[in-house]
Amino acid sequence: MYRDNSLMPKEAVRLVVLGTLMQDGPLRYADLAGSVRHFLDRIVGPSLDLMGTSLEMLRYEGLIEALDGSGMEDNALLGPTEAGRAEFETLVRANVRAPSADGINKLIIALKLRFLHLLDSDSQKEQIDNLVSLCETELARLGDLRRVNSADSGHFAAWLDRDIAQAEDRLSWFQDLLNRL
Repeated sequence: MYRDNSLMPKEAVRLVVLGTLMQDGPLRYADLAGSVRHFLDRIVGPSLDLMGTSLEMLRYEGLIEALDGSGMEDNALLGPTEAGRAEFETLVRANVRAPSADGINKLIIALKLRFLHLLDSDSQKEQIDNLVSLCETELARLGDLRRVNSADSGHFAAWLDRDIAQAEDRLSWFQDLLNRL
């Protein structure tokens, strides 16, 4: 993890693998690999940062285990170990960094929402409350930028207005979700 307790790209991949196994139950090697690849590609698109974490490495580290067979060569049925379940809990509770253009934050938020139901009620509320705070911080940052650039004669102010509207919509959605929990 980064110093601010947010996930690095390889840890996001771990969260996808472990969360998928926790949510869907044991999966065949090929099905798990395909599911992880599909999810990552659709959320962030092709990314060199997200390639390279293999299921074999997670097996070697004791986070997932073959429930039958031995691995890729015989399409083993894979499931999380106790260490994998503990790692999932750590990863799903990680902080989300301030918005950035690399798509990783979108992935982390998507993963939190995809696997949030696997946490207890108080932890779910805590995670959504953290996302509410993140949206509020983003709105303050964008609002300040808009105020400073209010006289801009280009298209920047209009683009900021659009960004602010999207951030306000995200904040409202997260607040509604928090109230439903």
